[in-house]
Formats: sequence, structure tokens, C-alpha cells
Amino acid sequence: MKKEYLIREKPLKALVIFALPMMLGNLFQQFYNMADSVVVGQYVSEQALAAVGASYALTTVFISIAIGGGMGASVMAGLYFGAREYGKLRASVRTALLTFLLLSIVLGMIGFICSRQLMLLLNTPEDVLDQATEYLNIYFMGLPFLFMYNVLSALFNALGRSRTPLFLLIFSSVFNIGLDIYLVCRLELGVAGVAWATLIAQGISAVAAFLLFLREMKKYRTETACSWFDRKELFSMTRVALPSILQQSTVSIGMLLVQSVVNSFGAEMLAGYSAGSRIESLCIVPMAAMGNAISAFTAQNIGARQYARVKQGYHAAYGIVFGFAVLIGLTLELFYRPLIFLFLGEEGTLLAAQTGGDYLRFLGWFFALIGLKMITDGLLRGSGDMKMFTIANLVNLGIRVLTAFILTPVFGISMVWVAVPVGWLANYLISFAEYRTGAWRKAGEKKLAA
Repeated sequence: MKKEYLIREKPLKALVIFALPMMLGNLFQQFYNMADSVVVGQYVSEQALAAVGASYALTTVFISIAIGGGMGASVMAGLYFGAREYGKLRASVRTALLTFLLLSIVLGMIGFICSRQLMLLLNTPEDVLDQATEYLNIYFMGLPFLFMYNVLSALFNALGRSRTPLFLLIFSSVFNIGLDIYLVCRLELGVAGVAWATLIAQGISAVAAFLLFLREMKKYRTETACSWFDRKELFSMTRVALPSILQQSTVSIGMLLVQSVVNSFGAEMLAGYSAGSRIESLCIVPMAAMGNAISAFTAQNIGARQYARVKQGYHAAYGIVFGFAVLIGLTLELFYRPLIFLFLGEEGTLLAAQTGGDYLRFLGWFFALIGLKMITDGLLRGSGDMKMFTIANLVNLGIRVLTAFILTPVFGISMVWVAVPVGWLANYLISFAEYRTGAWRKAGEKKLAA
């Protein structure tokens, strides 16, 4: 079957075919997220950029929960798809969608009520506090759309349909940018304008994704009746989803905690750091896409009991991430300054530009490390081997947070980015040691037997 290329084509070819649409989709997702910062930085003020940047670390935590939850659902869906157990596939999908819809509503309500208090806890500069809170309140209203789109995208990927989320993201990104410019430049809504643009675009994407997924699931009919909510499937999904959420959240939680340290340096350095962080998130896109590709590749091939292909795919991914790391490093070294001023605008201060530039030039040397971390974590996640996976990501988080809180007050803000590659390296070494034990295969076999 054409849709089973992850378990039939040569591993390198299968990964490239699967990962490229996902990379493009993730790039458009980042453009989607970056549009807010670029528009307010260019057309409102540096304080508005700082306000969106102060909110960004918190919003990424919720995005990480949605993405991690989607990964948990996609692993189970991928296993059932590879094994052609379509009854269990339909039950797991229904359970995942209902669970994360309810979770998103609860989290959105909590976030809306507590947004200002959260900004105060993060030491947000007083001159950007009101704008940051306004942005967050609108963002939390759209949280159910954000969750549904990300979970549905992960489920599409689990079925080998990575092009569908790509097409939706291209449409949504272009629409979001157009709305950003209209609401900010024409209606002069400022920070609130980019927040409303994001909510509207996400809402349209989520509804479209849901309708397309309903049509896709009609292809996998079964004679067995499927319940709308299956506790057993919820338990299986949760065992993968919770560590996946933790893995996705380590960077976001680390950013959130580190943000409170960066905020204490004032609005100018915050603006520069925010610009650098947005560009960093763009650079990580191909590495994250390869991690997700390896996860789906592993799940489907374990479902088909083709364990040797899992290793072949993992080894092939090394060459891909090293190639991207070289390209990213050269790009940042040559073009870091215009990239920073894309966010800051012509009136950006020298201190903000220097902060963002120093951040990017340092990290440019180390993106291979996060690529290795992502593909190794992806293999463990795809097999359901989550114990050392979780420990590795906690170590990564601990290194980044402790360095920021202990060394930054002594040696300055540069310690914030010095800790990043150290955390990546520690995470990779722990995950790789687990991969070498072969425990991932036993974990996959256990899930199939359940």
C-alpha cells in the first residue's frame, strides 16, 4: 500500500519523504508564531516586542502540552496502523480527541484567570506588563483550537499523511500574517491585534483539520464496534503522552524559568533575547521534524515487527541532522545581524541587537547536538521506552535552569545561552545509552502484546 511507505521504502528515502512536508509545516508554524513579533516590532514599538516576547515563554508551555499530547496519541495510532488493527486505531483516536479537548478548555480557563499573576511571577518589566497580559488573555481563549489542531496534525502524521497538516499550515500562516498587518496597521489594535489574528487563524485551521480527519478515518472501517471513550486506550496513550509532554515542555519550561531571569535585565535585553529565541526556534525546526519522523517510523515498524529497519532509519537520520546543522551554523554566522533587526526594526537599540546577536552566534556552533538529541528521543518515544527518555529531558531542564539562576547573576546574561548546548549534550548521551541497551525493542513488543 502506498500509505505504508514508512514500513516498505528504504529507510533514508522513507524518512525524507515523511520529514520534508513536516519540516515545511513546522517552518510555517514558526512563521505563524513569529509573525506576531515581527509585526509589533516593526510597526508598534520595542516595548510591544518585549511584551509579546515576555508572553512567548509561557505560551510555548501550552503549545508543548498540545504537541506532546499529540505525540502520545500518534504513537498508539502508529502502532495500530502498522499492525492494521483498525478497530483499536479508531478507539484510540476518539479517546485522544475527547481527552485533549476537555484538557484544553480547563487549561484555557485557568490561564485566562491567572494571566496577570503569571506575568508578575516571571518578573515582567512594569512598562510591558499590561500589554503582555492583554496578549495572553486573548491567547488563552483560543487554546482549544490550538490543542485540537496539534493533536490532529500528529494523528495525520501517524497515518503517514504529513502533507495534510502542511497544506493547512501554509493557508493558516498566510492568513494569519495578513490579519496581523490589517489589525495592527489599519485598525491600530497593537498587541491585541496580533493576538486576535492568531486566534482566528488557529480556529479556522482546527475546524478544517477536524473535517479532513473525519474523511480520512472513513477509510479504516472495521466490523468491531468502537466506543467513543476507551479507558484502556487512555491509559496506554497517557503512558506515552505524559513523558512526551515533559520532553516537549523541558525546553519551554526552561525558557519560562530562564525568562524570569532575563526579564530582570530590562526591556532592551528582553527584546534582544526574545528576537534571538524566535530565530532559535526556527533553526530547531528541521531537528524537531526529524525527531518526529523517527518517532512515527519507529512506531510503524515496531507495529510491523521490523526491528532491524528501526536501527537503519536511526542511523540514516544522523547524516540528515549533521547536514542541517552545518547549514544553520553558516547562516547564523553570516546573517545574524539582519535577522535580529527583522524583529527589532530600524529603531531597535544597540543593546537589544547585541544581546540577540551574541545569543545566535554562540548557538550556531551547536545545533548538531539538538539534532542528535531529537532523533534519539524520537526513537525511544516511538517505541514507548519512556523511563530514561524522561530522565534525560529532566537533566536537560535542570542544567539550563540551574545555570541561569546560579551563574547568570555572577557572569551576566550570556550564561543563559551557554547552558543550552550543555543541556542538549547531556540529554543525548543519556538517551543514546538507553538506545544501546535495546530496551526500546522490549518496550515496543510489550505494547503490541497488551
